[in-house]
Amino acid sequence: MDLAFVIRRRLGELALEQRGLAAAAHVTESYISQLLAGKKAPPAPNRTDVYEKMELFLGFPNGELAKLARLQRQEHLKKRVEAPPRPLFKDFRELILRKCNPEKGRQVRAIFEKEPFGELERLVTQKLLDVAKGVAKEELASEKWLRMVARLSKRSYEQTRVMILEFLDTDVFHVSIDNCVSFMDPLIESWDIDLATFGVEIVLNHRLTLGHLKRFDFVEREPERPFHVEPGFEEFLEDTALSGDARDEEIEFLKLLRFKDKRPTPLYYYRELQNLRDPLHFCPSPQKTQPDST
Repeated sequence: MDLAFVIRRRLGELALEQRGLAAAAHVTESYISQLLAGKKAPPAPNRTDVYEKMELFLGFPNGELAKLARLQRQEHLKKRVEAPPRPLFKDFRELILRKCNPEKGRQVRAIFEKEPFGELERLVTQKLLDVAKGVAKEELASEKWLRMVARLSKRSYEQTRVMILEFLDTDVFHVSIDNCVSFMDPLIESWDIDLATFGVEIVLNHRLTLGHLKRFDFVEREPERPFHVEPGFEEFLEDTALSGDARDEEIEFLKLLRFKDKRPTPLYYYRELQNLRDPLHFCPSPQKTQPDST
C-alpha cells in the first residue's frame, strides 16, 4: 500500500491538516506536501526519526509507517538501478574542486575533465559524501547542531531537518544541488589527495564537528593464509590437566600462534600458557598521570 495514501487517509479520518503533521515531525509543510503528493520518495527508516513522530501524531502503531516506507523504497530502488547513472552536475563538481588543496587543484581538475565521472572523481565524491553523511546521521537528533547548520546555510530549523533527511537518502549517482551542496559547503573545509597512493584527507568545519580531520588510506595487503589448527593444540585442549583452567582469551591467543617448519606439542602450549601468565615476562602498564588539582 502507498505510504502517502495511508497518511492522507488518516489525516482525513482525524480531520487533521498537513501543517500539524509537519510541525509534529519537525519538518516544513512543503516537505510534507511533496511527500504526500509523491514528488519525494519516503526517507530511509533507519536514517530518520520522522516516522516515529508521524506515527505518534497520527495514532499509528509503532513501526507501521516505517514498514510501508521500506517496502516502497525497495520498489523505487528496483526502478532506479535500471536507469544508467548520470555524471555529477556542474555546481557539485565545482564545489568539490573549490575545496581541493590549491596545490593539487589544477591537476585534479584536468583529470576530472579528461575522465568525466571517472574513477578519481567517483572516489573523492564518495569519500566526501560518506564523511558528511556520517556527521549528519550522528548529529541529526541534536537540535543545537541543526540550528547551527541552519544559521550557516541560511535556512530555518525545519528546512534544515528536511535538507539533512534528503541528504542522507542521496548517493554518488543521484546527488542534487539542494540537498547536497547546501550542506556540504559549510561542512567541508578542504580535502587533499595523494595521487600516488590515493590516500584522502578531509578537513571538516570545526564548529560543526569535533573530529574535524578524516584520513583514508589505501594499502596493499598480503592475502591471509588458510587457517590451520595445530594437532598439538587440539591435544592440549583435550587434556584437561594441561588446559583445564585456561581462559577464553588465553586459548584464543594460543590458537593464533603460527609455526613454519616445527609442529608444537601439547606440552609446548602448556608452557606457553604459563609464560603468558608470568608477570615477570611483561612490562607494567604505564600509569596515567593525574592532573594537579591544586
